[in-house]
Amino acid sequence: MPINKIVASFDKAVADIPDGATIMIGGFGTVASTPTCLLEALARKGVKNITTVSNTTGFGSDVWKLMGYKFAEDMDILVRNRLVKKAIVAAPVSTIYQNTFEKLLRAGEVEVDMVPQGTLAERIRAAKAGLGGVYVPTGVGTIVEKGKEKKVINGQTYLLELPIQADFALIKAHKGDRWGNLVYRRTSRTFNATMAGAAKVTIAEVDELVELGQLDPEVIVTPGIYVDRVIARPKDVKVDDKPISQEALESQKRYKERGSA
Repeated sequence: MPINKIVASFDKAVADIPDGATIMIGGFGTVASTPTCLLEALARKGVKNITTVSNTTGFGSDVWKLMGYKFAEDMDILVRNRLVKKAIVAAPVSTIYQNTFEKLLRAGEVEVDMVPQGTLAERIRAAKAGLGGVYVPTGVGTIVEKGKEKKVINGQTYLLELPIQADFALIKAHKGDRWGNLVYRRTSRTFNATMAGAAKVTIAEVDELVELGQLDPEVIVTPGIYVDRVIARPKDVKVDDKPISQEALESQKRYKERGSA
């Protein structure tokens, strides 16, 4: 039977994700590189007590709608629906305004494991490559080194960082085919490509599905062997008419003022 990893719906794509799962969520920081539709489906399913692995914890749909994005949900949809128990993350809060995760963190409702961005990427890559860990210089002499093995290599002290493997990885790519081969656009290539294959099951949300052979083999970033399911975004999705919150408006104003300073 020909290989076909395309699934019929986003709800079916996440149907077997259980409560308590560890889930990698791709994206560098902007919603453009985030698997929005998969996150919406996961929120509809209502999985509980999940541990997430991501670069950020999300800024919220109000912020992205103000910027004109049609697919406006990021990881915040899981946080504000109280589905996240713990986040393993490089940038959990915003320097511009208090996001949902920070509010819950200060209230003691969520846990956080902060990992430097480069270290986070390497620990994920180590899981993908089947490595036992990686030695990194980041964090030596700080609280980060507590409880970790140290090793001196060529006169430089390093910390042993262990792999991060997840049960599921939800990632976003630009184009894909039924074998699961993927190409990305711009910063979408960062954590999305790194996470593909670092989980037991990798599910890819793509802007467009193409026929086999339409992707130039020389530009394929993620080979299909790392992808278990693939699904295309709908071509036309109505933007939610939910009114923009005053908090989001004020946050956007501060963001613009900061950029012009």
